[in-house]
Amino acid sequence: MKKMTYAEAIRDGMRVEMQRDANVYIAGEDVGKFGGCFGVTAGLFDEFPGRVLDTPISETAIVGHAVGAAAAGLRPVVEIMFIDFMGVCMDELFNQAAKMRYMFGGKAKVPMVVRTPCGGGMTASAQHSQCIEAWFTHIPGIKTIMPSTPADAKGLMAAAIRDDNPVMYIEHKQLLAMSGEVPEGEYVIPLGKADIKRAGSDVTIVAWSWMVHKALAAAEQLAKEGISAEVVDLRTLVPLDKECILQSVAKTNRLVVVNEAVRTSGFAGEIAAIVVEDGFDLLDAPIVRVTALDIPVPFNAKLEAVYLPNETKIVAAVKSLF
Repeated sequence: MKKMTYAEAIRDGMRVEMQRDANVYIAGEDVGKFGGCFGVTAGLFDEFPGRVLDTPISETAIVGHAVGAAAAGLRPVVEIMFIDFMGVCMDELFNQAAKMRYMFGGKAKVPMVVRTPCGGGMTASAQHSQCIEAWFTHIPGIKTIMPSTPADAKGLMAAAIRDDNPVMYIEHKQLLAMSGEVPEGEYVIPLGKADIKRAGSDVTIVAWSWMVHKALAAAEQLAKEGISAEVVDLRTLVPLDKECILQSVAKTNRLVVVNEAVRTSGFAGEIAAIVVEDGFDLLDAPIVRVTALDIPVPFNAKLEAVYLPNETKIVAAVKSLF
């Protein structure tokens, strides 16, 4: 095990896969010599000559070229500088990449990864701070990953690159500098496997990405008051580990879902619906969602803090169930 940051773990995951498979390459705005807007691809330009490509400032071109390259047998890993810019290349992702394998009866594969940072807490305002992962989970044919730790970031990156389908790999900006132990060499975490980050018996808190750490902090506070919270980290939203969620709720009989995205049509609602449909009899209390407010992300730091979910809101949600 080696200690590295979340950003370094993503880079290491890409590096190992590029060493293993010559068909893997990286493309995006400033990902080359500059090393990417957040430094995630730093050093790879020199390490892999001709395989780390700077692109024009055109999300349409970045994703569109990846669809063609993937269908032709390569495995592109492309970066969109902020998830907020994905709207520019929606057709290429939703109508082409997501549907091509199905429409060609499985004869075409589209093994491409779209890396993009999400999330608030940095006063980057409404056009650079959103969590819109639910957009991608709504389209069949796209897999969606949101790791919360450096080790998960590396293992899920390897799985994403090796997958024969388009994968949205969403990394939270607040996590990039976080450090943790990461296995060296080849390391793969299967898609669709949630992880219990903290065991508990009184309430299940389901979260993903940065919100996992908010949930863990809340669980610490709750433990001091005699409430044992189990924190389930989904890690991948599509495919989703429904079994892990239901098993945890069967043990605790209470559920809180924490989602940094806005409340309306957020993925937290999907989790709640699944548990109601497949495990209603397991519940001793209503399901509670802790989400962002249904407004654009404020630029003002104090307003943004009110907008975002936090430990205090999670603790209050859990206590409302008893």
